[in-house]
Amino acid sequence: MSEAKVGNVVIFYEVIGNAGPWIALTPGSRRSYDELVPLSKMLAQHGYRVLLHDRRNCGRSEVGIEARGSEHEIWADDLYELAKQLNALPLYVGGSSAGARLALLFALRHPDAVKGMLLWRVTGGQHAAQKLAHQYYGSFAEMAKAGGMAAVCASDHFAACIKARPSNRERLMAMKPEDFIAIMDIWRKNFLAAADLPVVGATEAQLRALKIPACIIAGNDQVHTPQTARKAASLIGNSEFHDDVVVKRLDNDLLKEWDQQEWKSKEGRLAEIFSAFLKRVD
Repeated sequence: MSEAKVGNVVIFYEVIGNAGPWIALTPGSRRSYDELVPLSKMLAQHGYRVLLHDRRNCGRSEVGIEARGSEHEIWADDLYELAKQLNALPLYVGGSSAGARLALLFALRHPDAVKGMLLWRVTGGQHAAQKLAHQYYGSFAEMAKAGGMAAVCASDHFAACIKARPSNRERLMAMKPEDFIAIMDIWRKNFLAAADLPVVGATEAQLRALKIPACIIAGNDQVHTPQTARKAASLIGNSEFHDDVVVKRLDNDLLKEWDQQEWKSKEGRLAEIFSAFLKRVD
C-alpha cells in the first residue's frame, strides 16, 4: 500500500501482482477499493498486475472538491496521472457501477492510454440517474444548506473519510458552504444530464467511436439494468457480452438494489471471464 500526490490531492493505492500487463479496477459508489482485492488477486494469478486506488473523496485518499467538469471526469484524470507516475500506461481499465463509468470516461478522455475495458454492473436509465444524482450530490448540498460544513463532516460518508484520514476534516471545513453547495449542484446537474444516454457517462456517438476491446457483464437490478449493458455492448463494436454471471431477471422484475452477496459469490466467475478475455485480446 502506497500514496502518491496527484494534482492537489494525495491518493492511496495498492498494486497486486508483480509482473505482466497492467489493469486498473475501481469499485462502485464511493466505496474504498478493498472489496476488489480478492478479484485482483485472482487476476494476478493469471499473470496480471492490478492497480487499485481510493478515488479522491473516497476511502483513505484526500478530499478534493473542485468546480471542474463532473466528479467522474476528475476521477478519470486522477487515475491517468497516477498510472502515468507508476509507468503503467497503457493499461486495461475497468470497474463496477461508478467504476465502470470511470473506465468509460478514462477511455474517452485518454484513448492512447487504454488497451481495453472490463465493465460490470453498467449504470443507465432515468431511475438510476435520478436516484444517484441525489445520493451522491443533492443530499450533501442539503446537509451543507442546513448545517454548514460541520454537517457534511458528520455525514456517514465523509465521517468515514475523516476517520481514515483525519486531515480530511480540515480540508472540508476550509471550504465555504456556498462553494461546496455550488459544486454539488454542478456535479448533480451533470449527472442528471446523462439520464437519457445509453449509459451514464457516454453518448451513443462516443460509444460507437470506441475501437478498443471491451468485456461487458450485465447486472440484474434497477440501477444496473441488463438492458443498459446490452445497449453498451451493441454500440461498442469490439465487445463481448455476458448476461449469465448473476441470476437473469426480466426487465420488469429487476432487484431494487444490487445483491452484494450474489456478486461476491461470483468473483471466481468474473476472474475466469476477464482472464480469458484478456488472453484473447492482449
